[in-house]
Amino acid sequence: MTAPAVPLPLGDEERRRPTGAVVWITGLSGAGKTTLAQAAERVLFERGCGVFVLDGDKVRHGLCADLGFSLPERSENIRRIGEVARLFYEAGQIVIVSAISPLRADRARARALIPAPYFIEVHCRCPLAVCEARDPKGLYRRARAGLLPEFTGISSPYEAPDGPELVVDSATTSVADEVARLVDVLERRGLLTQRG
Repeated sequence: MTAPAVPLPLGDEERRRPTGAVVWITGLSGAGKTTLAQAAERVLFERGCGVFVLDGDKVRHGLCADLGFSLPERSENIRRIGEVARLFYEAGQIVIVSAISPLRADRARARALIPAPYFIEVHCRCPLAVCEARDPKGLYRRARAGLLPEFTGISSPYEAPDGPELVVDSATTSVADEVARLVDVLERRGLLTQRG
């Protein structure tokens, strides 16, 4: 009796078919990041793409539940999200990260994990006044009352991207138009050609 053949492990090239991508959506709380991410996920899924949203709020309640909101802890939060996004990318998935990710240096570290052109930074730009008016979670109200001492955009910095691949203005643009522009970027980079 002979032992069954042991299959060779998959190589990186085999594992990465179809090619994955990381779409990193950054912006203030209430700017529309999660709305854009979920709408894009739906459109890409309907096109046959393997796609997953890594939402910063959800990650905070699980993988990063041990972290607070100091700048070093925020950096660690983004580092962890970047590492998880890299795993999805290596598995051939399109991962859409929706996270405030307030510091350019942290976003640059996440970008460095993914080869170009597979990392797409999207700045979900929205005036602070509009974000405060939306305030879906009541966070701005609490921050203005001094109950959230390190709140991005109020008492903690947000550094807008210097050269994102895409800028959307959720105060003036429909979600459908934002998604269409994002899909166009993915198509121009050839990241959807292997898919349905």
